[in-house]
Parts: sequence; structure tokens; C-alpha cells
Amino acid sequence: MAIGVWISLFIYFALMIAIGVFAMRTSTSTSEGYMLGGRTLSPKVAALSAGASDMSGWLLLGLPGALFVSGLGSAWIGIGLFVGALFNWILVAPRLREQSVHYGNAITIPQFLANRFPTRALPLRMVSAVVIVVFFAVYTASGLVAGGRLFETAFSGVINIGGMSDYSAGVIITLCVVLVYTVVGGFLAVSMTDFVQGCIMMLALVIMPLVVLFGEGGGGFSQASQTLNETDPALLSWTQGLTLVGWLSAVTWGLGYFGQPHIIIRFMAIRSVKDVPTARNIGMSWMFISLAGAISVGIFGRAYAIRNGLDIENPETIFIVLANLLFHPLITGFLYAALLAAIMSTISSQLLVASSSLTEDFYRLFLRKQAAEKEVVSVGRISVVLVGIVAAFIASDPNSQVLGLVSNAWAGFGAAFGPLIILSLMWSRTNGAGALAGMVVGALTVMVWIALGWSSSFLGGPGVYEIIPGFIASFIAIVVVSRATSDAGEYQQIASRS
Repeated sequence: MAIGVWISLFIYFALMIAIGVFAMRTSTSTSEGYMLGGRTLSPKVAALSAGASDMSGWLLLGLPGALFVSGLGSAWIGIGLFVGALFNWILVAPRLREQSVHYGNAITIPQFLANRFPTRALPLRMVSAVVIVVFFAVYTASGLVAGGRLFETAFSGVINIGGMSDYSAGVIITLCVVLVYTVVGGFLAVSMTDFVQGCIMMLALVIMPLVVLFGEGGGGFSQASQTLNETDPALLSWTQGLTLVGWLSAVTWGLGYFGQPHIIIRFMAIRSVKDVPTARNIGMSWMFISLAGAISVGIFGRAYAIRNGLDIENPETIFIVLANLLFHPLITGFLYAALLAAIMSTISSQLLVASSSLTEDFYRLFLRKQAAEKEVVSVGRISVVLVGIVAAFIASDPNSQVLGLVSNAWAGFGAAFGPLIILSLMWSRTNGAGALAGMVVGALTVMVWIALGWSSSFLGGPGVYEIIPGFIASFIAIVVVSRATSDAGEYQQIASRS
């Protein structure tokens, strides 16, 4: 492996750790500082932090891999995500920023729900914390799988750690670097590194498609289109071979945004409600460019592979293969850093949110109610490490698919929290019983749907993405139970705080 690649990666790793050390000196003395950055995020940091923590390794691995295999029909996932993110910024961001402070200055999602529905505070905190820890263990594992796949593909035979496979070594290295800056610097470090990582990701996703199309062996847009059309016309079609169920399963990925704790926690941390529109514009611009780049890498990467006789064993590695083939080692190292940025930005956010729930919603709630701030911060750091170890164990299987793991966790959060967050912010009739019912029904529906294999095949036909039944069932449960029960105490508290 060329020295230039290692130089680029060393600079990247050093920068991430330096940011963590800087953040440690400014925002880790209190639990609010460590877990929410003191609610001081600027619009640009909040926007790119939300975007980078959202996209993860699937942006440079899973999505291009899906486009590589299926063509433009898979781009509907990106379109659905864009629309969902836009509505999340419009509907949820300003309301959650305001109400999370209004209801007891909550610093975690479970804490906000408990404060919003005080008569069901304990079960809400317990159930939501369990959902967060369980699904984030799976979600974090998907990022570690992506890290392992990068090292397995790009550094084959170069890394030798105690006889480990390249994949296992990649999982360990990825986790260790993330743990260093997350444990040391907390939420502010995660958000600041997300900002840098988001810039790196976007730049890489602009450079890569242009070089693939117009560099040596690319042939330009017209040649790429001709190659794809000759191979399979369906690759260039947005609808050919796509059923209504398949289309719905793709675009409804956007529903998941309303319930992703590692994304909506950024709305709680933004400096003020007035900053939300600016952050939204920055975030959506970043997302449009990044999604367009990822789609282009997948579809034009397929054309490049065909024209140049490349044998791509795993479509999810197309970004890595092209980075190694087409660029000077220093640029290749930068592109690898972009992939690591996508992976690490999400892992760090997920680890921190999961550890926040373990700390605030288990340790502080049941074990040490009067724990000092320094003790809480220390427990939060230990929790980050513990969740990371569990995720590494889940990621130990090198045959795991990044997009598959992400889709399961995304659906779980979207169904368990999405309808509840929307209705708790926008429908005053929602009560604690309805909130608890919706969360449980949504999470269980997703898990049962996956267990029965209905996401792959449903009633003899194509599979239905589990977020669809989970989101609908959760929404109905909240409305029905809230209307069927009454909690005057909650309504009086809402009225008195309004």
C-alpha cells in the first residue's frame, strides 16, 4: 500500500482525535455538556452533524451497491430519504428544540417523553431506553461492518494484528478511533467531527463521479449511458421492473427520519429555534449533493466496470475499488478517509445516544439519583465503550450486509419513535398511555415482520419494508389508545406550560 494513502489516513485520524481533545476542554464538565454540547451548536455544525450522523457507511457502500446491482430503480430510496429529511426539519426540528427545553430541559429522547407524559414517565423511559440501546447496537454494528469491509478490500494482506483477518482488524481499528474522540470529547466532539466529516464526504462524492465519467476509461456520460443500455435497459429506468410495493418500500425509508434519536437529538442541541431555518437550508443542500453523488457512483461505476472488464465480487465495495484504481495514493487516502468519515460520524453519534440513555435513563434513574455531574460523565464514557464492544461482537460476521443491518435498525427506530415524536409535538390529545402503546406496538411490529421474513416475501409476492406496517400500527395505536383513555393531569400540565 502506497505511503501516500497512509499519510492521508494518519492526518485524518489525528484531526479527529485533536477535535476530541479540544471538546474535552470546553464541554465535558456537566452531563448536559457531555451529552448535548450545552445546546450551543451553530446552524452549520448542527446541519452537517445531523446529515453526517444520518448517512453512515451506507451512503458510500450500501446505496452505491444497490444502484450498481439494480440501476436507477434503487434511487427511490434516496428520494424518499430527501423528502423525509425535509419534513423532519420543517415539522420536528423547531418544535422539539422548543419543547425539550419547555418540558424540564430534557437532554435525551426518553427524558423528553417522560417529561411530556409525566403519568407514564417511568415505563416510557425504560421502554424507550431499551429500544434505543437494542437497535443502536445493531445500527452501530452496520458501521463497523463497513469499516471492516474497507480494510478488507483496500488493505488486504497489509495489516497483521495478532493473526486477525483484515476484516476483523478493520472492525477493531474503526471502533478504537471512534471510541477515543467520543469518550474524550462527548457530544461536542462528535458534532464537530461530524461537521468536518460531512465536508469530506460531500467533496469525495463530487470528485468520484466526475473522474469515473470523464477520467481515463470513463468515456463520458453518453458512453456510460450507452454501455448501461446495451447491458440492461432497466438499469437506466426509474420504474421498469419496479412494483408498487417495491416503490413504496423504497420511498418510505423517509418515514424513518422522524424517529432517529441520533438525528433528532441535533435539533435539541441547536443554539436557538431561530437558527433552525438556516440549518435546514444548509443541511438539505448538503444532502442533495451527497445523495446525487452516491447515486452517480453506483450507476456510473457499473458502466465503468463493464467497459473496463472489472470483476466486482461485492457491489457494496465499488467506491473502494474505484478509489484504488483511479486516483493518486494521496487522493485515494482522502477518499478512504471520506468513507471512514461516513462510518465514524454515525457510529460516534449512535454510541453517544445509546450511552446517554444507559446513563440518564438507567443509572441515574435507578441506581444513583443524586449522582454528581462528574460521576455521570464518567458513567457515560464507560457506557460508550460497553455499547461499542457489543456492536463489535454483532459485526464479527464478515458476511453481514451494510444496507440490510441499516434498514432493520432504521425501521425499528422509525416505527417506535416516529409517530410518537410527531404526535407528541403536534397533537395535544396524545397522552402517556397512547405514547407507551405506540412505542411498543411499533417496535414489536418491526421485529415480528423481520422474524417472519415478510420484508423479503409477503403473501407470495414481493417483500414489504417493515417500516410501513410498523409506522402505521404505531400511529393507530397512539391515536386509538389516547382517545380511549383520559389523563386530566397531563392535559392540565400541558395547558399550564403553554
